[in-house]
Amino acid sequence: MTDTASGRERRVMTLFRLFLVACMLAILGYTAVTIANHGWNLVPIFFGDIARMGWPGQFNFDFLCFLLLAGIWVSWRHHFRPAGLALGLVAVFGGMMFLSVYLLVQSLRTRGDVAALMLGPERAAAR
Repeated sequence: MTDTASGRERRVMTLFRLFLVACMLAILGYTAVTIANHGWNLVPIFFGDIARMGWPGQFNFDFLCFLLLAGIWVSWRHHFRPAGLALGLVAVFGGMMFLSVYLLVQSLRTRGDVAALMLGPERAAAR
């Protein structure tokens, strides 16, 4: 890898990390306002919209599938070990609020190595 390519990859990783921080802060703020105005009663609204078979429900169902995929990926990344299963469950219920923090921490742990970030250090090292 050339110095130019590695410098470009560092800049891209920095932008990715800034994106994650921006998402975390925006969702945290939006969630705080939503809870202040509407309370914690998300589950009946979320699944009620799905049951009504309208566009809000379609969006919620699509989002639910993304949450399940994120949970499976986090669990797989940790080889379906107990801690990985727990993190996967947190990913499903925590959404982007969790995933932004998780990916930020993992990107720092893997020193920006995208293969290790996506596959986990063990799988990336075996490549």
